[in-house]
Amino acid sequence: MRYAANREEAEEILQEGFLKVFEKIEQFRSAGSFEGWVRRIMVNAALERFRTKRKVQVADVDFDKLNETAGMEEDITGKMETKELLEMVQTLPPAYRLVFNLYVFEGMKHREIASELGISEGTSKSNLSDARLLLQKAVNRRMQTVTLNPASR
Repeated sequence: MRYAANREEAEEILQEGFLKVFEKIEQFRSAGSFEGWVRRIMVNAALERFRTKRKVQVADVDFDKLNETAGMEEDITGKMETKELLEMVQTLPPAYRLVFNLYVFEGMKHREIASELGISEGTSKSNLSDARLLLQKAVNRRMQTVTLNPASR
């Protein structure tokens, strides 16, 4: 769900990923965990989906914005439910969502992300920064709503 805009797209990515798992099962060599191998295939299925849809224009680098937002993250997400956070991630523009997921959840470095997506490292950094900024604004709006109307939670 983190890589998709909605449940339908997530199901399509999952289906494509499982097809690849079954097609390539003989390539699994037990060198690492099966779970890790499947996870990598699923991430690659999401990346392939992104590449084929490539209608999205990846944002240009804005180094000023990178410097402004560095270190601005707050740990207020512990007060929110996972479902709410996932919904916020899904509202990100596709390029931002993809870079955010690869960096935060897959632990990829900007060099790897840039290589996978065919963008520059600076663009990857900028997209991550912008994604964090948008998520921070969404979290702040949600927290204000909860503060103003405790019954909404």
